Amino acid sequence: MQLPAPSAWATRWALDPAIVFLNHGSFGACPREILDLQTALRARMEAEPVRFLVRELEPLLDASRLRLAQLLHTAPDNLVFVQNATTGVNAVVRSLEFQPGDEILTTDHAYNACQCALAEAARRAGARLVVARVPFPLSNAEEVIAAVLAAVTPRTRLAMIDHVTSPTALVFPVAQLVDVLAKLGVETLVDGAHTPGMVPVDLDELRPAYYAGNCHKWLCAPKGAGFLYVRPDLQEHIQPAVISHGYNTPRPGRNVLHTRFDWVGTLDPTPWLCVGAALDWCDALLPGGFPALLQHNRELACTARRLLCAELEVAPPCPETMLGAMATLALPARCQGAPPPPGAIDPLQTRLLEHYGIEVPVVNWGVPSRRHVRLSAQAYNTRAHFEWLAEALTTC
Repeated sequence: MQLPAPSAWATRWALDPAIVFLNHGSFGACPREILDLQTALRARMEAEPVRFLVRELEPLLDASRLRLAQLLHTAPDNLVFVQNATTGVNAVVRSLEFQPGDEILTTDHAYNACQCALAEAARRAGARLVVARVPFPLSNAEEVIAAVLAAVTPRTRLAMIDHVTSPTALVFPVAQLVDVLAKLGVETLVDGAHTPGMVPVDLDELRPAYYAGNCHKWLCAPKGAGFLYVRPDLQEHIQPAVISHGYNTPRPGRNVLHTRFDWVGTLDPTPWLCVGAALDWCDALLPGGFPALLQHNRELACTARRLLCAELEVAPPCPETMLGAMATLALPARCQGAPPPPGAIDPLQTRLLEHYGIEVPVVNWGVPSRRHVRLSAQAYNTRAHFEWLAEALTTC
């Protein structure tokens, strides 16, 4: 089996060259240079753990947080590092005090782990989780707004909205949703797990109540690098998912958010400390910097979806204006089958890996459930990779 050649940049990642990796969206992929930096930081930590974790960590965290804040267009005081977006979502919903009869709103495109956090918060408070049905396929972003607003009631306390949806790879109209929900008195928690490094983010302009994101996906930081943004007027009420010393031990010169979140017990902080370097690495990869990388990946994802839709004879499920660097499309009838048990990998996904060397998620989604394939386009991919996928899917 002769796999298509990778891009000229592929050797800068540590990915297995025997795999056509079309799933950057699930866990990201970390470049060799950033992994080397993490190894060096770990060696420095283990050489003298007390010096590193007690005396040196704080300024290192501040430097990395400052670089991330510059990318996200907000003040460092509004950001804390967490292990992933799901941890950030849990911190928010476990800090809020819901009352019996309150409603927490999300959509059926939400990431299951984060929806589970909402469900548990609702259960504990006697509140109600409301799931708005957003159509897919859909014709425009206004259909998202209409579906969300149709589910808002006077009891709606919080809305969790994905910026980029995980199963369907849609870029939701988050700016419009945050604005219109605020006018209705509803605060917004944005799940931005996929967004940084794929879609530009300006948090000071967006001004959600809360925004949780990952740095280990499209920013290419090591696994376990996420962040939580909390709007300044709400920071006093938010606690980390793990309560630690910051609960009752103020730190001179540190705001309440950093006091509570920067130390939640002993863990490996090196993924967070690599975030600034990962941003700089991404910014230097292509001529034109970060904007050029975002544009390159988005154009490749759009090209990939066009060729798969043509080869498989399926209609695109959304306009290209709602795409970032991922795209999801329903597979044709000949590729459909019974969905796997919950939590199991679809056998078609396994077949693509074992017979064609392709790592790509097959997503069973919708009512009734249908098989979809979700494409991710990163700089190590080429058009030939997606042509190879299209050829493999013609035999399903």
